[in-house]
This record gives sequence, structure tokens and C-alpha cells, in this order.
Amino acid sequence: MMISLSRQEIVRTSPYLVVKVGTNVLTKRDGRLNINRIEKLVEEICFIRENGTHVILVSSGAVGSGMGILEMTKRPTFHPALQAIAAIGQSKLMQVYEQALEKYQLFPGQVLLTADDFARRQRYLNIRNTFLSLFHYNALPIVNENDTVSVEELHSTFGDNDRLAALVANLFQEPLLILLTDVDGLYDGDPSLSSSNLIPVVDHWSSSLMKMVAEKRSSRSKGGMSSKLKAAKMVTESGGSVIIANGDDDGILSKIYSGKETGTVFFPKKQLQARKRWLGFAVVPNGTLIIDQGATEALVRKGKSLLPSGVINCLGKFDKGDVVAIVDHNGQEIARGLSNYNMKEVMIIRGRKSKEIRELLGHCPYEEIVHRDNIQLTD
Repeated sequence: MMISLSRQEIVRTSPYLVVKVGTNVLTKRDGRLNINRIEKLVEEICFIRENGTHVILVSSGAVGSGMGILEMTKRPTFHPALQAIAAIGQSKLMQVYEQALEKYQLFPGQVLLTADDFARRQRYLNIRNTFLSLFHYNALPIVNENDTVSVEELHSTFGDNDRLAALVANLFQEPLLILLTDVDGLYDGDPSLSSSNLIPVVDHWSSSLMKMVAEKRSSRSKGGMSSKLKAAKMVTESGGSVIIANGDDDGILSKIYSGKETGTVFFPKKQLQARKRWLGFAVVPNGTLIIDQGATEALVRKGKSLLPSGVINCLGKFDKGDVVAIVDHNGQEIARGLSNYNMKEVMIIRGRKSKEIRELLGHCPYEEIVHRDNIQLTD
């Protein structure tokens, strides 16, 4: 069920703001950092902080910064080279932020993360506690992927900073995520064509949204509009709000916070508990349960547990307590959950009645493979 809010209410009432700024916004055409743009961005963030909003900055630009320092014009594809360039660029990037924040008597708090940090529940909670402590010490958390060790993140857009920003936003209740890019927002066609129109509001999701996206990439960035839509879907389905706007627009954050209708706003759905947000969006499943149509109906429409009788097959290698993806008979992921049994046990009891579990396994600690309290629908 959609929460009824206006754009102004979202901007003014969200206690946590996550601002993600892309490489093309932070760097010039030659790949070097745009110092003036960063200083202006910091000025706007500090103004928002003064109004009582906790702000986290998810900043791309490490690889782009390194390319500028090394006078490179083309992004390398060799992983060790990318990691080295990120290491060189990251220190310069933080130095620029430190100098920009100094006049406001704020400190940059660098937080480098990998996908694995979010996948493990205790580390996930530690990340949130670190952010809360940084707020207490009057620091601006500046987040980036740990590119020097995250090979997968450098290799594919699965680990781009749009998804990272969404995961950071979902650490908090009712966040606002602002994705700053080099276009004005989501268009119903290629933004470079005069026939395309800006979509100011998205209040519900449909399959046509992803189909209308025209990807535009550069030699210095990884993500495109499709990754921003996926990030927006992740946050809004957890109860947060998202605005995609043009980071090249001078004073864009001030315009958003003054109530000006700029960019594309995505409204939230119903709030999810913190544990459900982690379960549904932050964890990479260790295995997959394939279920039949009856079980799909029971989970999606009736909110039931997943019983052995509804499981057709399972894939991967998972243990008791691991997160598994739950997929319908058409191959569509519909949910994620914590499995009460390991993969070998599931293979033995799949398709059977719950009352047969003890006979088949010699014990029956649970009647269900995944309890409804440990299930989060993902589609």
C-alpha cells in the first residue's frame, strides 16, 4: 500500500538523507576532480545539516580521480590496474573533501564498504552504529566502495555506487535518497532526444519503467539509469523515498530542499522493519528454493510459511540459518528467507508432508522450511 506523501513532506520530514554523487558530476571531462563543484556540494550539505537532518554522502570519483592524477583518458579494464588507480584517487578525493569541510568545522568520516559487509547481520548493524557515532562526533560520513579489494564491484554494475547508496539508505527508517547524475531525472525515452519528456513523479512500479530507460555511459563511470531505477525500487519498497536529479545543476540540493519540483521523485511504499530490510535487500542468498504454484500463492497472497510440500527443487549450497532466494516455477524470484534446514535436508524432504519430516530425517525441529516471520517478499 502506497504511503500518501507530497514531495515537500518527504524532503522536510525524512530524518536521514543519503546523497549519492556520480563520477561524471564530480570530475571534469579530462577526468580530474572538479574542485569548485565539490565545494558547492559540501556547502549545500552543510546547510541541510543545520536544519537537523543527518546526511551521508556516497561519493564516486576514486577511479576518476586517479585517472586524472595519472593523466589517463580511458578507463582501464584490467582489474589490478583499476584497483591501483582507485587507491591513488581515493586519497586525493578525501583530501579535497577535508579541505572543503574545514571552513564549516566539520570532519570527513571515510567509510569504505564491500557487499559482504552488508550480507553479514552483525557487520550490517556495526555499519549503522558507526554512522550514528559519526553524526555524534560532528562528522560527515563519506562512503565509497572499497574498490582496492572488491574485484566483483569493479567488474560489474552489480556493485556500483547506486546500489551501495540504496543499501546505506536502508540502514535507516524513512530515509531520503538523492541520486545526483548528469541528466535531469527519469525520461520516457532517450534524454538526448527532444521528443523525450521528464517524468516528475513515480508513485507505482510497472514493467514499462525499466523498458523506457536509455543507457548512457562514459569512460569514467559504471552505473546508468537502470541501476538508479533498481536502487530506487529497493529503497521505496523498504519505506524510503528517492529523488533522481541533475548534479550539474548549480544549487540542486538547495532547490530540492526549498521545495522546487526538480528531478524525478519516487514515493515510498509501506515501512519495513529493519530486519526485514536487511533480509530482503542487503543479503546475497547462498542458495535457491524453487517452489510450485500453490506455495507461491500461499506466500504472496496469504502470507503463509513455506512448507516442504511446496518445494520442487533447490540449488546452491546453504546451511541452516542461511538466506535463500525463493523462486516460483517460472524462475522469478518472489522472496528471500532464512532456511530452517540445510541443502541436503531440503533435498530429502522436498515435496513431502511436514508430518513426514521426522521419519525422513530422524528429527523434526521445524514443520516449515522457511517460517513466514523470516520471509520478505522481493517482487
